[in-house]
Amino acid sequence: MEILFIFLNIIVPVFILIGVGAGMHKAFKLDLFTLAKLNIYFLSPGFVLINLYESSFSIDLLGKVVLFFSLFICALFIIVQLVSRVFQFNKGVRGVFTNSVVLYNSGNYGIPVNDLAFKQDPFAATVQVIVMTLQNVFSYTFGIFSLRAVEEGRLRALVGLLKMPAIYAMTLGVLLNIGNVDVPEFLLKPGEYVADAMVGIALITLGAQVAQLTFKFKLLVVYISLSIRLILGPALAFLIIWGLGFEGLLAQALLISSGMPSSVNSAIIAQEYRNEPELAAQIVLASTVFSMITVTLTIYFSQVLF
Repeated sequence: MEILFIFLNIIVPVFILIGVGAGMHKAFKLDLFTLAKLNIYFLSPGFVLINLYESSFSIDLLGKVVLFFSLFICALFIIVQLVSRVFQFNKGVRGVFTNSVVLYNSGNYGIPVNDLAFKQDPFAATVQVIVMTLQNVFSYTFGIFSLRAVEEGRLRALVGLLKMPAIYAMTLGVLLNIGNVDVPEFLLKPGEYVADAMVGIALITLGAQVAQLTFKFKLLVVYISLSIRLILGPALAFLIIWGLGFEGLLAQALLISSGMPSSVNSAIIAQEYRNEPELAAQIVLASTVFSMITVTLTIYFSQVLF
């Protein structure tokens, strides 16, 4: 059965490493701050730079992914605002709820899934890299502003955004690619080693981050968030992809990327600004666990529909 094959060969390998990360954190109390810095400032930029440089990249592809991402995020934002009004969430809950839906784990979850689903296809990887970079930028701007941070919080968000090396790695990768620059082997090889290390370390990090969260599924907002992020999100993405006329690997990669669980960044931001941190943590943990089923189905339908 195709769904079982997808689950065993794409989802299970991802969660084995997440489980290893969680187990190591429980046993050794891993330094999450160091792991996060390693991913953000070293592995992710290297992965972005090498994949964009070595792929069959084009400005047309960048434009298509940015267009999809913009429409998708705007549609999700409208939906969560309507739901927030219907259920009369207070401002704090509304901010966390919004972030849990529009900020999804396109990096240390989305990259490995893409890698396994498309058997390391460079074009599909490039699509996911662009989505990951856009999500990172979005997390440090809207993700913080949606919690109504004080003025110094907004300044910190801007400074944090400008410090993100993935943005510069993406820019450099695009320029080197479209300029057909021949990078020397002694520079390219270390970059490839960094890119190869990204998937494993990212999943270990995700597992360690998730291990410190706790299950408490008593709040309705948790279930609403899961339904929108994991089910309605991919359905909405399909309609946008179909409306834009995208096909093939581009359509499949975008649809799969849309089904990722809530980003750990949403919980980190809530914790930093003391805005319903327990609620944010519950949503991230539940979203990650239930994504085992929903992401499997999203991958299956991406193959059937496109």
